[in-house]
Amino acid sequence: MPTPPRSAAGGHPRASTSSPTSATASESSTTARVDVAEWLAQAIFENRYPPGSLIPRELDLCDQHAQSRATVRTAIQSLVNAGILTRTTGQGTRVNPLSEWHLLDPRVTGWMTRYAMPHPQLARDIYAFRISIEPFVAALAATEATAQDLSAIEQAYDGMAAAVHGGSAMEEFDRADIAFHDAIFAATHNVIWAQLGHVLKPSISLLVATSNHNASELGDSLGRHRAVMEAIRLRQPEAAHAATLHVLDRTGRDLGLAMPEVTDGPHGVGRAQEPLELLRRFGQLPSLSAPLSRE
Repeated sequence: MPTPPRSAAGGHPRASTSSPTSATASESSTTARVDVAEWLAQAIFENRYPPGSLIPRELDLCDQHAQSRATVRTAIQSLVNAGILTRTTGQGTRVNPLSEWHLLDPRVTGWMTRYAMPHPQLARDIYAFRISIEPFVAALAATEATAQDLSAIEQAYDGMAAAVHGGSAMEEFDRADIAFHDAIFAATHNVIWAQLGHVLKPSISLLVATSNHNASELGDSLGRHRAVMEAIRLRQPEAAHAATLHVLDRTGRDLGLAMPEVTDGPHGVGRAQEPLELLRRFGQLPSLSAPLSRE
């Protein structure tokens, strides 16, 4: 009996009514479990190939993952397009410095969420970025939030509280915590901040999950989030700003990171008592001494 023709992918035609051969089943299994771009991203984000190092050659990746050279080349190109890799003729493909990675690209942020920890530089940089923007976003939300926004923030908070008091899985607390921050970004009613909140969600998720899992007492985190919610509800932008820094201070301690220290006069260095002053000295936010307006 003649052997049925094989498809371009190396398997028998889908139209065949015969039982799949062991070879076809093996190929399907290989295709299902191997995504070369995903494998490379995981290896790089987990620092198995640190910045400056060379990844394996195309042919080696083909052999390792039983993939065609075209498939491997496309996978590598997707990481080149994301700023993670650089190909140099005759020298191979090298991992770029972290500063060149397109961390706000949705696919890259997805990889970051799944694989970045325990990448220390990413953790520090994401945390520093959150300190720089989230207190201001909360202050803006305190001036712009509608009743619908306040309901979304409260619903997310209630989800966190239910997870703490009801003994739910940690993932439930994480999801509600992320929804809480996302609702605050949306409450600014500024299209750029709102969109940035969506883009940053995987990055925020990365730190939220890690810090909450390390937290000795989730009740303390819950109380700090409640203070943010109440300040926004009462339309108190400076209180919302300070309360958000209080939340991030806890996040930093749970991550083993710390708020920037500033000089408290000529007698030494310590944490600023006034959170707004800390951020002004940190040089990341404008002064909030004047009330924010809708104009």
